[in-house]
Amino acid sequence: MSAQVEQRDAIGASVRRKEDAPLVQGQAQWVDNLGGPGTVYLGIVRSPFAHARLRKVDVTPALAHAEVVAAWTGADLAEEWLGSLPCAWLPTEDTKAPVHYPVATEIARHAGDAVAVVAALSRAAAEDASELVEVDYEPLDAVVDPEAALAEGAPLVHEEFGTNRCFTWTLETGEVDRLFAEAAVTVKERYRQQRLIPNAIEPRAVFVQPVPAAGEYTMWSTTQVPHIARITLSGVVGIPEAKLRVIAPDVGGGFGSKLNVYAEEALALAIARRLGRPVKWTETRSEGYLSTIHGRDQIQEIELAAGVDGKITAVRARLTVGMGAYLQLVTPGVPLLGAWLYAGTYAVDGYSFECTGVFTHATPTDAYRGAGRPEATYAIERAVDALAGKLEIDPVEIRRRNFIKEFPATIASGLTIDSGDYEASLDAALEKAGYEELRAEQRSRRDLDDPKRLGIGLCTYVEMCGLAPSAILGAIRFSAGGWDTATIRCLPTGTCQVLTGTSPHGQGHETSWSQIVADRLGYEIDEVEVLHGDTSVVPLGMDTYGSRSLAVGGVALYHAADRISEKAKKLAAHRLGVDEAQVDHVRGVFRGPEDSLTLKELAFHAWTAHDLPEGMEPGLEATYVYDPPNFSWPAGAHVAVVEVDTETGDVQLLRYVAIDDVGTVINPMIVDGQVMGGLAQGVAQALYEEAVYDEDGNLQTTNMATYLVPSAADLPDWELGRTETPSPTNPLGVKGVGETGTIASTAAVMNAVVDALTVDGIDNIDMPVNPERVWRALEEARR
Repeated sequence: MSAQVEQRDAIGASVRRKEDAPLVQGQAQWVDNLGGPGTVYLGIVRSPFAHARLRKVDVTPALAHAEVVAAWTGADLAEEWLGSLPCAWLPTEDTKAPVHYPVATEIARHAGDAVAVVAALSRAAAEDASELVEVDYEPLDAVVDPEAALAEGAPLVHEEFGTNRCFTWTLETGEVDRLFAEAAVTVKERYRQQRLIPNAIEPRAVFVQPVPAAGEYTMWSTTQVPHIARITLSGVVGIPEAKLRVIAPDVGGGFGSKLNVYAEEALALAIARRLGRPVKWTETRSEGYLSTIHGRDQIQEIELAAGVDGKITAVRARLTVGMGAYLQLVTPGVPLLGAWLYAGTYAVDGYSFECTGVFTHATPTDAYRGAGRPEATYAIERAVDALAGKLEIDPVEIRRRNFIKEFPATIASGLTIDSGDYEASLDAALEKAGYEELRAEQRSRRDLDDPKRLGIGLCTYVEMCGLAPSAILGAIRFSAGGWDTATIRCLPTGTCQVLTGTSPHGQGHETSWSQIVADRLGYEIDEVEVLHGDTSVVPLGMDTYGSRSLAVGGVALYHAADRISEKAKKLAAHRLGVDEAQVDHVRGVFRGPEDSLTLKELAFHAWTAHDLPEGMEPGLEATYVYDPPNFSWPAGAHVAVVEVDTETGDVQLLRYVAIDDVGTVINPMIVDGQVMGGLAQGVAQALYEEAVYDEDGNLQTTNMATYLVPSAADLPDWELGRTETPSPTNPLGVKGVGETGTIASTAAVMNAVVDALTVDGIDNIDMPVNPERVWRALEEARR
């Protein structure tokens, strides 16, 4: 099937993805496919201890290996670094930011912390030689639980701070204490957000090609953030930014795990500079479980104050968050991305939020799909169900009584939601699910004392995404901006190039961006080439994360198209000999009173420059840098239906209905794919995935045999639908979609599980809800 569609259908059409053909035909360019003459391969020696003093690191035995080119300890490499790996988000002035060298010099602070590096002529030789490095470890006490890490006498991750507390950040509005004191009813809940391990289909990899004579370096990396990586690594390694080119080729997924600047990237650059030859590193899956970031790791305490009618007046939330051993790019800021959302879709008067970040002897945490928003949604949606249970009000009804109903709405935490209709999404979800019929079936099963309990769980959510605007990011001490850029080049041969500052890794930007250009400028979709992920081709950009690409990069493209149209209209008026006001533009055709010119014809005229209006520059090209005025605010309502076997503890997800409002939809097929992927990850947190450490800080789930990632066979056929309230803050009316499924599904599934087991006296189970946890909860309830 061709990607072509008629222009009038460009936006809103399920166009098959242009980028898929090379991926499925084996013609993609993955980092691990790259190489060249003289390439050396890195093998990294990693600490088997969560906390240990490095009494001696001896690389001499590795140097005796026939294929080893060089080997270094952390002390050997220290002279290469002008600074440690940085954190871009230090939430408070007194946030404790430890030095984070790519290779530890004195103390290993988590299992997997790098302690030496070997360069060899093959990957196998690098791995073999790494095992020859002799390290004399002095094991030290470790702590991996964030609450235990705050206790008196806990082992310190960074002794220089005298505490494991990294920061405490607070937000409070309204008379919270008074509202709780006056409340007819309150609920107080405690939830555990377990650690999760990202599992992108492509492991991390980096390849650096130096040009020693020119002092230039090209780095290919499996990164979501080539522009941010270029700036950051320039400072870390000391290579001038103008001499460093970063390319993100085809990238096999990220989910936030590749939203980072990693030690291995800095190592590869520094070693390429030292050796003057290409350097390559590719992680193994088990290595990635130790050295790529983890997600979540929160203890949540949330309280609701309400009247006897269930109307919520105030929310109080308190988090204790495990940061791991170091601060990666946005580690402290991740829980704060949800800080404004602990009241969810509900209108409340008082709001209090406190977050304490804690160092532990574990792999650092950072952004993982949803980044703070799934955690916030989970807490409020679980607590609202608890309130409904306490007041014996149906979970649907208690939501209706509390919804924000008028927009734009300034929520209790201080931000403004520009548009929404939460009741419409809930109505659509209930109708699609057959909610009343499900409740009737549940009552029937309970009357029969069926050991297979039916549970129905709801989640109504709103998320802030787009990670913008820049002024707000500056106010919360995030050092990057919220803007992004797009350039359109109308080529004289009748095709078009788009340069975007976003960097896709599975989202379908090449197709969606082509649809926007087709709609605005009249090109066929196959005539548009989208270039991205290369800092030399697209020098300006803020990359892809936080569901920002369409809401920021796509809107920048819309405005760039308008600039193309403005210039082309002036040129058309000149060529047609009419007033500019007499020229109308509709999808690439510029029509005057008697004649017309196409954009392709005008692009050729602009290139020849034989007859341009006075003062007009040759060529038809435009750039727009867009800094959005607000976050974007997707929302929706999800319904999960589960069956819990009280004899075995097994939980089966029978049905899942997702109704999402993501504003204007550019490509429904791509949107559905994004929602489905997000749902799988959210369900996985509820039912399957957990990173488990023992008390000594040893990761017990070090591969896919012990860390359970669900397959398609473990998941139902998703039942999807949409409502639409376009965003009034951008001309496309778009919001975001990449994280919606993950944000809503964990809470919906867990509410369903608890709903199934309320008749057995169970009101909470920790995630993931595996058969053992269910069985133990039932046994405890029976006792």
